[in-house]
Amino acid sequence: MNGHSKALINLLRGWPNAGLLPKAQFRTATAKLLSDPDLSSEGLLYGPLPGIKSLRVELAAWLTRFYKPERSIEWERICISGGASQNLACILQVFSDPVFTRNIWMVSPTYFLACRIFEDSGFVGRLKRVPEDDDGIDIDYLRRGLQQSERDAQSNGNSKPMLKPQRAWNKVYRHIIYAVPTFANPSSKTMSLERRQQLVTVAREYDALIVTDDVYDQLQWTVSSNPSPALKEAVQPRVVDIDRFHEGGVGREGADGFGNAVSSGSFSKIVAPGCRSGWAEGTEKFISGLSNAGSTNSGSAPSQLTASFMTELLASGELENHLYTTLQPSYARRHKIMVDAIKDILLPLGITLPQTERTIVGGYFMWMSLPTPLKADDLAVYAEQEENIIVAPGSLFGVAGDVKDEELEREVRLCFAWVKEDIIRESIERLGRVICRMQDADANGQEISSLVSRKKVVDGRYQ
Repeated sequence: MNGHSKALINLLRGWPNAGLLPKAQFRTATAKLLSDPDLSSEGLLYGPLPGIKSLRVELAAWLTRFYKPERSIEWERICISGGASQNLACILQVFSDPVFTRNIWMVSPTYFLACRIFEDSGFVGRLKRVPEDDDGIDIDYLRRGLQQSERDAQSNGNSKPMLKPQRAWNKVYRHIIYAVPTFANPSSKTMSLERRQQLVTVAREYDALIVTDDVYDQLQWTVSSNPSPALKEAVQPRVVDIDRFHEGGVGREGADGFGNAVSSGSFSKIVAPGCRSGWAEGTEKFISGLSNAGSTNSGSAPSQLTASFMTELLASGELENHLYTTLQPSYARRHKIMVDAIKDILLPLGITLPQTERTIVGGYFMWMSLPTPLKADDLAVYAEQEENIIVAPGSLFGVAGDVKDEELEREVRLCFAWVKEDIIRESIERLGRVICRMQDADANGQEISSLVSRKKVVDGRYQ
């Protein structure tokens, strides 16, 4: 409790509302599995390194239906993990070297909690921002950065991995590129097909691995229909699908078989974050290497028991039913309430939104730009101070250790997934009042920063 007279509204928290969790379906799936001696034993014992085969098969079939690639997805292209974050950590363990791997290239604004994972893998000070526009990652900017990075590596004699041993199942990439291409966290943008193709081309040219968090892809709806019809096909092919087939694909002449892209998937967004279970998809050679990460080799397949439950949810059709009859329509309603409120209350104050021409949107977040001279850090603190509402300022989503992205100073992320539907409009009304006060202060010649009693944002908390 903070002693404020108004109830707290938290638009920073990127969680699903507890009312959307599939508790009944989960209870049925767990009861069925645990009552079967053979299935329960499989789930409770150590499992094969790539994970339970039955889940890999179910995922391959579902992902084929959803993404509709040129050829069906083979189950051997998938391994089971402890979720998207663990995927990233294990990918770095196997496929990067903190000396030979030159840089981590992150689309900015970025999912800021990924920065710590890269830093823990030895890349402190070598995370590099790559700006995006309404079509996605700035390819020319990325290419210039890669060229300079290679020149620096050559001048320093950085020509081979220094700390990671060469093993039959791994390779060490010169660069890692990290992106959330569809309904991105935080910007909500979707990268165009052309940019995805260009990104694969550049990655092949510079021996880079593209790691994509594809965790929001299924959370999509149309903006023109209310209620939105179930959308059972992806809005864009994944980068890993483009790498598989584009311009000769992963089997092209001279390719080493590992590919240049891996897709990170998670049950956190489509079932429940407490599951701590997910998957990775890449070439068979890449997945074999990822499954041999030291932590997996020691502890066996991650999330073995939860993965057993996920198998039942997929095989029974309950997961897809929950996704298409509960999550998509619920998030569509929440998104519409927030967009309508922003149009009514904030756009007249000078707020702008990205990619407004899209017919299909998705994910958890809205990303908005403040009019000058307002700053998002001031807004975030003043909003909590005056209206007891928490929002995420753009500065939170900068790439750790790289040059400051001044464009983020006016950006704000709002999450519509966590709060109850009936307070979404109230949250925008509160923000509107805060923005009006800040604009009035500026119009009267008062420093906007003087309104704020607490200025510092540290790890998403205001001090």
